Amino acid sequence: MTRRPTNAPAPQEEDQPTPPYPYERQERPGLESRMSLRPRYLAPRYRGSGKLTDKVALITGGDSGIGRAVAVLYAREGADVAIAYLPEEQSDAEETRRAVEDEGRTCPLLPGDLCEADFCEEAVDATVRELGGLNVLVSNAARLNSQNSLDDLNFEDFDLVFKTNMYAYFHLLRAALPHLGHGDSVIATASEEGLKGSDMMMDYAATKGAQIAFTKSVAGHLAKRGVRANVVAPGPTWTVLNLSGQRFPDSYLEDLGSASDPMGRVAQPEELAPAYVHLASDADSSYTVGEVIAVTGGMTDSR
Repeated sequence: MTRRPTNAPAPQEEDQPTPPYPYERQERPGLESRMSLRPRYLAPRYRGSGKLTDKVALITGGDSGIGRAVAVLYAREGADVAIAYLPEEQSDAEETRRAVEDEGRTCPLLPGDLCEADFCEEAVDATVRELGGLNVLVSNAARLNSQNSLDDLNFEDFDLVFKTNMYAYFHLLRAALPHLGHGDSVIATASEEGLKGSDMMMDYAATKGAQIAFTKSVAGHLAKRGVRANVVAPGPTWTVLNLSGQRFPDSYLEDLGSASDPMGRVAQPEELAPAYVHLASDADSSYTVGEVIAVTGGMTDSR
């Protein structure tokens, strides 16, 4: 029998929302503030230890979801964090800034469209200009398309999801290269769909597989510069990305993650963010290069 200390809180995995999930469909890009069941990002059990003291991070898609949770933990570990996001997501971005500032750090806001190569370069330049450098690049912003059949897959969606998820990563990395040096880190947010494919998110899964292969391809080149490039591949996660303008059936959203995940639920962003701290921290991951950390709740089938 496992004994729990008197008055100890329940383990985190036992203290997260479970299906059925209340949800409201939204038009893209969606706002986390409009979700009745808000994603958890504050990670109250997480204690910072100065792993990223005075580092500078740029997180795309940092206005909400996984990006917001990562921004908070980076700040708790001592980093200043710039976040890039679409202008329509301004109100969510301001909440992220408040959360970072509550941790005692600075959070410049960088609205723009990552599908434009010029904005990717400007986001990097603005981070360096406002925060004095760049040590950690987190390419996290994503567009998710869902399809119920192959007939739903069209070129316009396919093109846009690649521009958002893959091309932006390329442009950001190219812009960041002159500023990154020994001990610095590049992290891409992929997905377990990129490891196994998806019959409901065909183009999305393809971009995530491309991110993984691209990271593994450039990792050795970056390692020669002292820069570590790695990937986090989350399983299903409770964010506004799933609710915005999708063809997912109602039953899929209500029971998100319960059918395929051994834990019977989706992840909350606060459960994924520590993996990003690990990869950003030279003290923790100095010999981790070109790897994929799959945070999937036990979804080990990569077929």
